[in-house]
Amino acid sequence: MSPVLVLLPGLLNDCRLWSRQVEALGGRGTVMVGDLTRDDTLGGMAARVLDAAPGRFALAGLSMGGYVAMEIMRRAPERVERLALLDTTARPDLAEQTQRRKDAVELARSGGFDRIMPAMLPLLLHPDHLADAAVAGLAKDMARAVGAEAFARQQAAIMARPDSRDSLRAVSCPTLVLCGAEDTLTPPDRHDEMAALIPGARRVTVPHCGHLSPMEQPEAVSAELRRWLSV
Repeated sequence: MSPVLVLLPGLLNDCRLWSRQVEALGGRGTVMVGDLTRDDTLGGMAARVLDAAPGRFALAGLSMGGYVAMEIMRRAPERVERLALLDTTARPDLAEQTQRRKDAVELARSGGFDRIMPAMLPLLLHPDHLADAAVAGLAKDMARAVGAEAFARQQAAIMARPDSRDSLRAVSCPTLVLCGAEDTLTPPDRHDEMAALIPGARRVTVPHCGHLSPMEQPEAVSAELRRWLSV
């Protein structure tokens, strides 16, 4: 394992998204989780992660964290020893996706923030995990901890993200591309596309799993990350 593994959460997630992986992998080296709540651009998020990270590190990001990971690869590829992209996409938003994000930010700022995560959960989780009080409850708790203002900053960064497909062709480190089989937000074909663009990438689909794979199937995700770190 690299001396340091940097994990990047998704929208409305905090470090608890990765708690099972930190527990599983922490004995093999240092594991840190980046703070993606304080900036409203991917560039700002990437710069904050790079400032906190050591000179060389392994990097894994889920969803929005994957967008930040791709931005880091554009800015400082020489610092990343290994890359893992989980439940994310290299494509920019479609117009209708951007409008939904704007509507959600408006709702959050008008006092409806507590309604956002319950509405999102069916898109984030496999139906069986949606009925799991521990998994669904953690997703809601993380959203409350992130809060409405950080949510607005994160959405601004996500809406402005570039098309990363061309830049993925330049990735030269060992790369894992993983998603839940039932991820409807960033479906498997988006991961097939990314894996095809990255030379030598390993493509993994986790069964019985939606968008929040580190929480929904923690053992499987930890096992795949352990294998990736051993390359």
